[in-house]
Amino acid sequence: MAIVPAELAFSANDLAQMRFAVSPMWELGTSFKLLNSGSAHPVHHRWLDQVRPRTVAAGLDRGWLTELIRQASYVPDFLNPAPTGPAPTLGAELAGILATPAERVRRDLDRLQREQGPLGPRLRTLYAQPATQLVRVAEEIQTYWELALAPYWARIRAVLDADVLHRARQVAEHGAVHLLNDLHASVGWDDNVLRLARRTNPLSRQTAGAGLLLIPSAFTGAVPLTRVMPPDPPQLAYPARGIGSLWEAPPVAGAAAVAAVLGRSKTLLLTELETPASTTELARRTGLSAPAVSQHLTALRNAGLTSAHRAGRSVLYARTAVAESMLAAAESDRR
Repeated sequence: MAIVPAELAFSANDLAQMRFAVSPMWELGTSFKLLNSGSAHPVHHRWLDQVRPRTVAAGLDRGWLTELIRQASYVPDFLNPAPTGPAPTLGAELAGILATPAERVRRDLDRLQREQGPLGPRLRTLYAQPATQLVRVAEEIQTYWELALAPYWARIRAVLDADVLHRARQVAEHGAVHLLNDLHASVGWDDNVLRLARRTNPLSRQTAGAGLLLIPSAFTGAVPLTRVMPPDPPQLAYPARGIGSLWEAPPVAGAAAVAAVLGRSKTLLLTELETPASTTELARRTGLSAPAVSQHLTALRNAGLTSAHRAGRSVLYARTAVAESMLAAAESDRR
């Protein structure tokens, strides 16, 4: 399909309803598309190398998501329900997916078939029995989340929240027009109209709800993505600032100050959790016994410094945002 410019007119009411949201489902869909492409990536290669073996082992390279989220541009709109608040949980968004009316599911699947070819066996079942099969889709989404995104969510969320804070400051200091003109090179504002140079379909207020939802994303790629499904507000997912440093290892030279409080072993485990790891892997890397690692991780989790995520038969541990902030503060004080 040819790419044509699209224009979305704004009234004062639309501007008044413009807002930001951080959406787990947007990150899930865009990250899955990248992961399933089989390609490398200049920014996300470390994440891809860690996550691909887990998802393949779980069979997610040949499940529901593979049929729903193909490599072409369109992804069924029911997978991205409009966020009802600034930062919905995955559970809240899954509830929205499970509540999708059957006719909307079928309409989205009809479009998927028109644009990208015949439906696979799972999607034919979903078309025939939306209410019961959406439960299975949601179960696979939850599995993918636990394997691929939950262990990294504190880090991803920090980048997305920082972007929203930056954009909010832009509005406060320069106004909404400056914000919209600064989102991306393909997005521009002029004469009460938002122009999307790379959108593949026409766009009007007759085909979109009121307002605009701006969604920063770590995995959208180089081009913003849109979701238009009235009466919901149109959604514009754009590349967040700071993605380039998302997977860089933070400095840990200040860990000695943390060790004075937590002890050497717990601090060692926190520094090793720069990437999520299992108890066995941490024991191998640190030289601590597996029972000692388990005991320390339990204490760190009870203190809110680590989180645990089921990955098949094992459990992956990850640093929380609190732990990331603590290590960063220790490094800053050291300097």
